[in-house]
Amino acid sequence: MPATNVAFIGLGIMGLPMAANLVQAGYTVTGHNLTPDRVDSLVQQGGRRGGSIAGAVADADIVITMVPDSPDVKEAMLGEGGVFESAKPGTLVIDMSTIRPDVSREIAQAGTERGFRVLDAPVSGGEAGAIEAKLSIMVGGEQADFDAARPVFDVLGSTPVLVGPHGSGQTVKAANQLIVAGNIQLLAEALVFLEAHGVDTEAGLEVLGGGLAGSTVLQRKGKVMRERDFKPGFRIALHDKDMRIVTDSAREAGVALPVGATVAQLVGALKLQGDGGLDHSALLKTVLQLSGRDE
Repeated sequence: MPATNVAFIGLGIMGLPMAANLVQAGYTVTGHNLTPDRVDSLVQQGGRRGGSIAGAVADADIVITMVPDSPDVKEAMLGEGGVFESAKPGTLVIDMSTIRPDVSREIAQAGTERGFRVLDAPVSGGEAGAIEAKLSIMVGGEQADFDAARPVFDVLGSTPVLVGPHGSGQTVKAANQLIVAGNIQLLAEALVFLEAHGVDTEAGLEVLGGGLAGSTVLQRKGKVMRERDFKPGFRIALHDKDMRIVTDSAREAGVALPVGATVAQLVGALKLQGDGGLDHSALLKTVLQLSGRDE
């Protein structure tokens, strides 16, 4: 691997372990985050402190952003002292946030006009996938830029795939979030169903996981849902944002999502009840409430 300087903007639940994995792989990683304690953690693991977006990206060969929402990405990229104002032309800029596809295309156009190579590359796998470097990475952009970014993607995940032009990565990520939310909701309903009938839920989920009902969601979320452990690996508030991306994009395309729209309402309701900071597996709480089994 050639000596490569990476600027990593956004060191949240996903971003920090991703940046740390790049450090461990031999990259020089300069981080920036709105809350400095996360940068402290990166520095303790061998990273560097950027001090600001401008400071982090000044000498970067690759810039990665991993921030919560579309306005955050626009501010990081297009704002005063942002990536496009402060990085060197020709820098490879990879947005790994989950945002609206139309915003992703807007940012790619703005970056290209300024001489940057831009990819949208949202990820799936949650905190565990970020820590274990087993993320699925859905990439939109040009083949040559994807090839240039491939060594970084191979450090961060197990399934990096170029899925189409700019914005395509975000479209596939929206579909991913639709499937994940639906799976979690049905797993929650199945678990409450099993509990109501007095079934050993550990054994029940084990055998379900070995058949057609098996899924990564069941493997990663079944145990924590049984134990009512909703420590956030991916927060309800963020999945609510993602489901709004799904429903808005479907409406614009004239696509009906009857089940997805219902699950989106359930996710939104849980957030409105004050549970936005819990893991998305907390959809179980709503099923318990509706079943008169509120704990």
